Amino acid sequence: MSFFVVFIVYLCYALVAAIIARAILSWFPISPRNPLVLFLYNITEPILAPLRRIIPRLGVLDITPLVAVIVLWVIISLVDYFAR
Repeated sequence: MSFFVVFIVYLCYALVAAIIARAILSWFPISPRNPLVLFLYNITEPILAPLRRIIPRLGVLDITPLVAVIVLWVIISLVDYFAR
């Protein structure tokens, strides 16, 4: 695979990990000024914010991170498929 394809795949994996970490950290009473929380927010918000405008909340449940992870997995699969 070319460098560009590998970069895109690893970037998508890193974003999936960051989204999962952000979702898990949201379950705990951590200060929003915590450097880790700020870092994860800055990395994942450009992906999650546009999806939040499209996907409605289900009561108190925000399924946007789940949809974002699914979209990233589809991107990984498509890049891998077309790189062969």
